[in-house]
Amino acid sequence: MYSAVDHQFMSEALAEAQKALYLSNPNPRVGCVIVQNGQVIGRGFTQKVGGPHAEVQALANAKALGNDPTGSTMYITLEPCNHTGRTPPCVDALIAAKPAAVFIAMSDPNPLVAGKGLERLKAAGIKVYCGLMESEAQALNPGFISRMTRGLPWVRMKIAASLDGKTALPDGRSQWITGPLARADGHHWRAQACAIVTGVGTVKEDDPSLNVRDVKTDRQPWRIIVDSKLETPLTAKILNHLDQSGVMIVCASLESSEMQQKAKTFTERGIEVIAMANAFGKVDLPALFSYLAKEREMNEIHIESGFKLNGSLLRENCVDELLLYYAPFFMGEGIGMANVSPLKALDDKQEWKLIDQKLFGSDLRLRFIKN
Repeated sequence: MYSAVDHQFMSEALAEAQKALYLSNPNPRVGCVIVQNGQVIGRGFTQKVGGPHAEVQALANAKALGNDPTGSTMYITLEPCNHTGRTPPCVDALIAAKPAAVFIAMSDPNPLVAGKGLERLKAAGIKVYCGLMESEAQALNPGFISRMTRGLPWVRMKIAASLDGKTALPDGRSQWITGPLARADGHHWRAQACAIVTGVGTVKEDDPSLNVRDVKTDRQPWRIIVDSKLETPLTAKILNHLDQSGVMIVCASLESSEMQQKAKTFTERGIEVIAMANAFGKVDLPALFSYLAKEREMNEIHIESGFKLNGSLLRENCVDELLLYYAPFFMGEGIGMANVSPLKALDDKQEWKLIDQKLFGSDLRLRFIKN
């Protein structure tokens, strides 16, 4: 059904979408190219939230170059929106541009769209083809798809370890297990997340900033600390740079006057404090991720935490993807990857599927998703 030429131009649209990787949250990463007589006459990708979507950007690019999109073929990585959000519906702009045909990689999982954009285009007499390079388009937007279909963000846990699975020395020191190339790759994953989550233990032990430094980005993700008793030091580096991104501390309860006073100390500095308790007086992690998706429109969450929080997240089935970096040495004694409960039987194991492997210098990165 689809020609080699169609694949070529959709690949170019996907390359445009890739440019929105660090930029478009909470909107999906979308790319668009407009083709006339076998030549690209306009291209675009979704801008920062509130800015133009890919289709509008591509049409503006065509106009700026003096090109008329009438009768053209458009290649778009996601179904154009058919509702008014922060911007007008993209379908209206497409219909006004009068292309002859539109090729779309995937339908929009947003219930407000969900095929309605395709129907509007067809009703306007435009030929519509959907499904070209669908899996590649889906791979660009796991968080957006997850938020729209499950009401949860896509949660990615990053761990750097020695060959024997140790993430820190017995005294808690962990900087640096992997080399600079692997650490820079870690910043690439930080940059595309809506938020970076860590635990108060990591804040106390490593005093990380948890911002994006090793890749260029115009948007810094939120930084979220899971801290049941509000024990985060006021001097912690993660509480700096509030002009670049927000910081949220999630505790278990704010009922006592002591906890309210602690919270006030943080909120007076512009740090958000919320309470979310489970039955054991700890932070309710599943409820937290549901809140981040439904109330805060967060697509992807990047976890960089320690042994205890990693274990809690895995035990409570909060993790969708593992991003594991192995450095080529044995540590011997040290702290492991996650405080998980021992299996009573091998049939009880949580299975993961390897989807990618890559070397960064001498460090090996493995990516797993739940099987």
